[in-house]
Amino acid sequence: MTISDLRNAANDSGAPGASGAGTPDASTAVVHGKPNTGKPKAQRTWRSYSVYLGLALIFAYCLAPFYWMLVSSLRRTADIFDNTLLPAPFSIENYVKVFDGSTMFGQALLNSLIVAGTTTAFALLLGVFAAYAISRLNFRFKSLILGVIIATSMFPGISVVVPLLKLFTDLGWINTYQAMIVPSLSFAIPLAVWNLTTFMKALPFDLEEAAMIDGCTKWQAFRKVLLPLAAPGVFTTAILTFIHSWNEFIIALSMINDPKVQTATVAISKFTGATEFQAPFGEQMAAGVIVTVPLVIMVLIFQRRIVEGLTAGASK
Repeated sequence: MTISDLRNAANDSGAPGASGAGTPDASTAVVHGKPNTGKPKAQRTWRSYSVYLGLALIFAYCLAPFYWMLVSSLRRTADIFDNTLLPAPFSIENYVKVFDGSTMFGQALLNSLIVAGTTTAFALLLGVFAAYAISRLNFRFKSLILGVIIATSMFPGISVVVPLLKLFTDLGWINTYQAMIVPSLSFAIPLAVWNLTTFMKALPFDLEEAAMIDGCTKWQAFRKVLLPLAAPGVFTTAILTFIHSWNEFIIALSMINDPKVQTATVAISKFTGATEFQAPFGEQMAAGVIVTVPLVIMVLIFQRRIVEGLTAGASK
């Protein structure tokens, strides 16, 4: 054995973990079956609590207005300006007044459902085909066309009210459903095209090619292969489009004067009290809860699909 061999043996014996085969180093020691990260337990606990505290503050900040609207809707008219966290006593008189027939709020809810549902159906129909063409077909100026589609949704709704009012007056569309559906489509279609294009770009082209090799036409490959795979994105786009159309106010307020055709958002703004200058805050709060609750329930039920649709195109 040479001197260099003795030096190597001495170095090996003094190295960490050399006292026994398979002895873990202190930095990778296992405590109760879990690797020791080296961070104090108190520090990890404090960080966990701070994350939960931050989420709780955001949660409270977002839901505080809705909570106060709900509480105010359950107060009596004489107690509407109370500042207590809970109504005392509970009363549903505001909800009874909303549906007593004088406000035609039930018809307004039906009108909102018709307008939002029709807008969503047409936006999805046009958006799916446009997104497929932009994401899967090769033609010139494809990026420019997509940019123009997105640019059309950047105009504020108030900027197009006067031209649309003049146009719809000439067409005889005032106080009709199409006077609300067509302008809503101008904002819903760009949203649908953008979301679906991003989603379809993430789907592999090999699936369509394999389907066409098996005998499918391009239309059959789109209908039987690509469209089912794009279902999460379509579902998410449908929910976002419906919410946008349901909450639309400016166009509906400008184009509709007939209470039989007005939507729920417009009906709430036109609630009147016992006198001309009295604001029925309790009834408005109750109507706001009625309009908001279906959207909240829909999002809570389908939140998993919404998240899947929004994040599906993030990675391949």
